[in-house]
Amino acid sequence: MPAYKYLQELWRHKQSDALRFLFRVRAWEYRQRNKITRVSKPTRTDKAHRVGFKSKPGYVIVRCGVRRGGRKRQNHRGMVWGKPKHQGINQLKFERNLQNVAEEKVGRKYANLRVLNSYWVNQDATMKYYEVILVDPSHERIRNDPRINWIVNPVHKHREMRGLTSAGRKSRGLRKKGHRANGTKGGSYRAAWLRRNNMRLKRYR
Repeated sequence: MPAYKYLQELWRHKQSDALRFLFRVRAWEYRQRNKITRVSKPTRTDKAHRVGFKSKPGYVIVRCGVRRGGRKRQNHRGMVWGKPKHQGINQLKFERNLQNVAEEKVGRKYANLRVLNSYWVNQDATMKYYEVILVDPSHERIRNDPRINWIVNPVHKHREMRGLTSAGRKSRGLRKKGHRANGTKGGSYRAAWLRRNNMRLKRYR
């Protein structure tokens, strides 16, 4: 079995004794460090390479911890002086996924780099940890590589803030193709809704 395939199968069995022990030890280590920490090499080498990482100058790996759970509404004593529709306090969910939130946090801290992609590495009762792949757009090796130098273009600044990374596209419902994507035709579900609910008439008819 090739090395990367072996790693992939190992990570697939997350409830095995070996991985459960590893996760527990690593979660303890991650808790002692800062929430956003640069790491020297990816924890999941196979996964990192599958989502675009190259082991060469210009690529950076940063681990980010995000607090798990929903988003409780900040109302004093949970009182909403309004209609029953708006009286929910506890069971509200944030619209985007935690992986996208991790990419955003890292993108803000390392503003001179571009977020390429990210992947899950660990979680415990309160936190989820992701490793984010960043690319340096001013690095000579990146600018001269035809497979990655598209990210140098200024239009790709802060892709993670605009839902253009893989995790961002997932929360926008853009992971589907074919007849399952009818609700997002035209770029997003908002664009699809607008097109179907607006009447466009020619000026001279």
